This record gives sequence, structure tokens and C-alpha cells, in this order.
Amino acid sequence: MSNYSINSDSIKFLEKYLNEYSPTGCENEGQKIWMNHISSYVEKVQTDLYGTAVGIINPNSPYKLIIEAHVDEISWYVNYITEEGIIYVSRNGGSDHQIAPSKRVIIHTEKGFVHGVFGWPAIHTRKPSKEKSPSVDNLFIDIGASCKTEVINMGVHVGCVITYPDKFFVMNNNYFVSRALDNKIGGFIIAEVAKMLIENDIDLKFGLYIVNSVQEEVGLKGAKMISQTIKPNVAIVTDVTHDTYSPMIEKKIQGDIKSGLGPVIVYAPSIHKNIRELIINTANSKKIHFQRLVSSRYTGTDTDAFAYSNKGVSSALISIPLKYMHTTVEMVHKNDVEQAVLLIFETLQAINNNNQFFID
Repeated sequence: MSNYSINSDSIKFLEKYLNEYSPTGCENEGQKIWMNHISSYVEKVQTDLYGTAVGIINPNSPYKLIIEAHVDEISWYVNYITEEGIIYVSRNGGSDHQIAPSKRVIIHTEKGFVHGVFGWPAIHTRKPSKEKSPSVDNLFIDIGASCKTEVINMGVHVGCVITYPDKFFVMNNNYFVSRALDNKIGGFIIAEVAKMLIENDIDLKFGLYIVNSVQEEVGLKGAKMISQTIKPNVAIVTDVTHDTYSPMIEKKIQGDIKSGLGPVIVYAPSIHKNIRELIINTANSKKIHFQRLVSSRYTGTDTDAFAYSNKGVSSALISIPLKYMHTTVEMVHKNDVEQAVLLIFETLQAINNNNQFFID
């Protein structure tokens, strides 16, 4: 088995990539960082109309395999501005209303960033009998303006995107903590796989398309478009899944998944048995620890988009256990990330020696 560990240069890339903003529908700044990084390891980089980025090795091969992640992060939109200068919001993706009160925010405007806060009434002013829970209907942002005109003069208008400013850090030497690990950690993983292929001088017999899709959080939109463009034979998707050892998660419903025990190989109707079993056999033969998870009807990831596109694509999903999904303190274990990079790298070599996946 090849050796791999995340080095300091890779951490610098991961930090820069995570700290840049990539809200759904406005992913271009994050994509620039990813494309600039991956360009050193591929022969060609291209994007589509909506911003999905693709790095290609062996672009002239008739056989095409995708490894994929998505770049977009959840966010908010400015939805309504009161005459008093208070801003109400709507979701852009699955933003969690319960974590919002007292969070700092950044509003993206044509004049630059406008800073604000999700305000909330002080505990002293709330009567227990009438206390309200946070919801999209009552969440509001205060940017320090006294009226609607002042808000507009600052460049804020309905439709502006709102993100959180929280940054990446490493906790206890083992956990990466950041907003947008869902699913920029996948973008990091597939970029590291590309780097390993170059460093190990692997001669691929197929075209490898390293895809960083947009708009996953609002319905797998980028994956649907790029699959029609590339028309792959095989797709191996990376995403995150729930660490069910976090408090208040029911294992009987969400599965038995724990951070640090390895990447997660998923079972679902959209996942083709042959490619999944090859991944499992590769993990076993290379002594890569992994976990298993069942998604009974659909995975909720870009896997579903690839699998049922065109005439059908042999698709599989390798997920990373994640704590606190769709919050600003998402957490993944370094070991799981390293093992996922190794698993995909070794799987690509196994496919390289088995052409059954490229038979029409």
C-alpha cells in the first residue's frame, strides 16, 4: 500500500480553500483557489456555464472516470428590509436557523463586505410563557443602520448573499474544524488524489475527470449538468455523513458511524454493486479501515445525479464522518481524510487493471 499523510503544504491549501467563501450560486472565489491548486497535477482545467470546475488527466481517452466533490456552502439571502433598517432572511441551501442567533455574518454586496449580526432579544426581556424559538420567520440581521435608506446606501439589497465569517482551525491535533467542510473536505481529498497520481507516476489507461461541482446544496444541480457534458463511465463521489456518536443522534436511524474509524462506504439503490465491491475489496486488500452505511432510497448526494444520468453511470459514494453538519463548527478527523485519499488512490489503480467498467 502507498503511504500518505497530510503535510503542511496541504494544510495551507485546505485552510485557504475553506476560509474563502463559496455560497451556493456564487462559488467562483472558492473555485479559483481549488482550480489554481489542482492545475499543477492535471493536463487541463475547464469550467461550465454555472461554474463547476474540472481537472482532467488523459483528456483524449474515450474512457472516462469522475472523482467528485461539491464546492458550495450553505448561506442565506437578504429577503426583506424593514423601514427601521432590520434585515430578514431566507435560506440558500439547508442553513440551520437554530444556530443563527448571536452569530456574526458577512453580507456580500457590490460595494464589498458588510458586517452584521443575527440579533436576538435578551433573556431578561423574554417571558417564559411567550418565549419563541428561532425560525426563518423571526431571524433578523442588524448591520448598525438606523433606517432602510441607510441599509441600501451601504450596498445591501434583496438578493444579497449572507455567509458566516468563521475560519478553519485544527483541534487537538486530530480534528479539522471549519464551516463548509461539507463538502470542501471532498474537494481537498480529490485534489490530494490527483497529487498522489503525479507523485507516484501512475500511468492511467482512462481519462480521469476531477470534478468540483456547484449547487449541490439546492438539489445536485452542478452534478446533473456536468454529467451530461462529460458522459462518464464511472463516478466515485465524495461527501460527508453524520458522526452518529455525537449527542442526540439516533444510531438505529442514522447508522453506526464514528469519526476516526475510517471513511464510509455507502449502500443505496443509486450505488452500483460492482464498483462498490471493488472499492471494498481494495480497502480490504490494502488494509484500509472503513465503515458501512445504508441509505435506503437515495443518498442525498451528487451520487444520485450521476447514477441516473445519460444511460446510467456506475457510481459509488465514499463519505467522511462529520460532526455538527450545517453549522459553523463542522468537524472531521484527520485519519478519516487520509484514509479516504488512500482508498480512492488505490481504487483508481485497481480500476486501471480492470477494464470491465469501460465496456459499453
